[in-house]
Parts: sequence; C-alpha cells; structure tokens
Amino acid sequence: QVQLVESGGGLVQAGGSLSVSCAASGRSFSSYAMGWFRQAPGKEREFVIAITGSGGRTYVADSVKGRFTISRDNAKNTVYLQMNSLKREDTAVYYCAASGSGSIVPKMSWYDYWGQGTQVTVSS
Repeated sequence: QVQLVESGGGLVQAGGSLSVSCAASGRSFSSYAMGWFRQAPGKEREFVIAITGSGGRTYVADSVKGRFTISRDNAKNTVYLQMNSLKREDTAVYYCAASGSGSIVPKMSWYDYWGQGTQVTVSS
C-alpha cells in the first residue's frame, strides 16, 4: 500500500514557474514508477509526465515538453514536478500516481495509487 500526498499548488501568472511535490508513504518507493496527471474543468484526466523508479528515464507529454520536468528523491520518498513557462491551459488539478509495474506508461490504468490532487491555476 502506498499513500501519496501532493503539495505546492497555487496561483501563478502566465509565463511563471511553479513546483509541486508528492510525498509517498509505504515501502519500496524506488520500485515504483511515478507519474503526474492533470484534469482541467470539464475535461478528462490526462497524462503529463512520468519517471522510472531509479530516475534514469522520463516520459513527457508533447503538451508540456520543454517546459515541465520531473525528478525524484528516493531517500525522501518524494517526486517533484517543476513547471516553467506556464500557460493558462496548464490550469488543472494535478495528481501524482504510482505504478507498481515500474514502467512509465502514459495511461491512467497503469497506475495503482493516486494522490488527492493539488490545484494549479495560471492567470493571464
């Protein structure tokens, strides 16, 4: 069992930066691939970015490529999402998720555990 708690969301102006984090409890954090998804009002939840357990590989959605990065600190059981050059269309609730498969796959069904989400709002 893994519990995930996101933090760090908030309001930021377009063009600005924001970092959100996800703290995990439970054992064997480094064996889990970690991903970030987001859900905007009236839209389906979509994949954003993911990282392997070792942190050696990442997978980035085209919509955020070059602007968002993901990292993890396995000693702290935490994964981070750094968002730069934010756009209004990045406004959403951001969820972190853990995949016991260890694979970075951009599909919700691949992830076993989810956080409660953190709101990110980008204003013009």
